[in-house]
Amino acid sequence: MRRRRHDVVVVGAGPAGLSAAATAASMGRSVLLLDQAPRPGGQIWRHRAGASLPARARHLLDRVRESGAVHAVATVVDAPAPDTLMVDFGGRVDLVHTAAVVLATGAVERLLPFPGWTLPGVTGVGGLQALLKGGLQVRGRRIVLAGTGPLLYPVAASLATAGARVLAVLEQAPFSAVAKFGTRALRDPHRFVDAVRWRATAWRSAWHHDAWVVRAEGGERLEAVTISVGGRERRIACDWLGAAAGLVPRTELARLLGCALEGEAIAVDATQATSIPGIWAAGECTGVKGDAAAVLEGEIAGATAAGDGGGMASRHAVARGQGIAFGRQLADTFALQPALRTRVTPEAMLCRCEDVRVGAIDPAWTARQAKLWTRVGMGVCQGTVCGVACTALYGWEPPQVRPPLAAPPLAAWARWLTDVDSPTES
Repeated sequence: MRRRRHDVVVVGAGPAGLSAAATAASMGRSVLLLDQAPRPGGQIWRHRAGASLPARARHLLDRVRESGAVHAVATVVDAPAPDTLMVDFGGRVDLVHTAAVVLATGAVERLLPFPGWTLPGVTGVGGLQALLKGGLQVRGRRIVLAGTGPLLYPVAASLATAGARVLAVLEQAPFSAVAKFGTRALRDPHRFVDAVRWRATAWRSAWHHDAWVVRAEGGERLEAVTISVGGRERRIACDWLGAAAGLVPRTELARLLGCALEGEAIAVDATQATSIPGIWAAGECTGVKGDAAAVLEGEIAGATAAGDGGGMASRHAVARGQGIAFGRQLADTFALQPALRTRVTPEAMLCRCEDVRVGAIDPAWTARQAKLWTRVGMGVCQGTVCGVACTALYGWEPPQVRPPLAAPPLAAWARWLTDVDSPTES
């Protein structure tokens, strides 16, 4: 097997990971930046060419390139120890040794089941945006978006710009809560300008609050959705539906390493240090707060992991606190309404991988009992989708994380078993 050694390993190349890698490398540390995508930038930036990115993204990507940090397309498979990661580098599994790990694993969409949600043509809100960035042609297509939080704005704008007919945008939070949140956003001119620009781009779309999808209908693919707006239902014919219930921090690797959680997020202190020595975390995996807060937290984590001693954290303490406060406002404003849970019928699919329907689940079970008796969460995605849904629907604790976190090709495992130890690379 091949062994590699770096002073700092950053897992995730979104805004927080890029900031952490650039900062640590600028302090003279050898930095390895790992991400599953071939293009750095995370879900928010990576699918676009450099010229089309916002200035702050181009600046951060330039910082990483100039810093000397090594970016690798790779997936963490296991973490035998806090200072050792087992990583799949595109078909070759190597051990990576390091003095410091920065987790910048981001967040995933919370997909809650409802009748028809597994029909072709139904995706998450961010999932539809990723398809668009990946080349999906939507010109002339009829699209409905249903979700919660600020993500609806840029996705609706992107679809409208691409020529889609965005028929309706459904925000599950009440108008009063969103309006109150909007008045707070006036204090941040950058966020306010972005929101106005996105809303103006999708000006033809009907925007509704206290609204969500009741069911999706169709034969071989999506044909229409029935929506609830203020308690009244109506049907809309459409070609695509982007539906989600917000974002949830991605914490599988952190939990495997033994890091403590605070609610659904990785618990960190003022220097972004986790409960495990030698491991820091930054960005959406520590709580959803937006890209500006993620960049700041990444800078703090990268500096501290590189031996800064807390100086960066002290200089940015006020701004970090503001980011945390904004994240709490997001959570309070866009808290899920009970109807998103009660709309679920017994026939609705819960675990797509193992074909488990909601009616097969007893809410009184634990996550382990459900896994043993129905195989929910034991499919290819290993509970990435249904595990999050079960936590929201039944209040279950997240299931215990076991390696491998991903499934490298069999050839990679074969090479791992047959290779003899080779010298450590830096």
